[in-house]
Amino acid sequence: MIRKHSATLHGHRTSFSLEDEFWAELKTVATARSIPLAALISEIDDHRPPGSNLSSALRLHVLSWLKAGAGHQP
Repeated sequence: MIRKHSATLHGHRTSFSLEDEFWAELKTVATARSIPLAALISEIDDHRPPGSNLSSALRLHVLSWLKAGAGHQP
């Protein structure tokens, strides 16, 4: 199911929609990197291409993380 989430990025409130599975993996990425979820979202936001939306950037980051094998424990 797609749910709306909110975050404060550089002092401004924003919202984005993500499927529950992407939200769970995003939290896993933050935990694996030992950074707060808000910091991860901010980092992804800072590096997304101009004109792209945050929801898509978050999904692509999770996909890239999983394809790189970073989401799998040996």
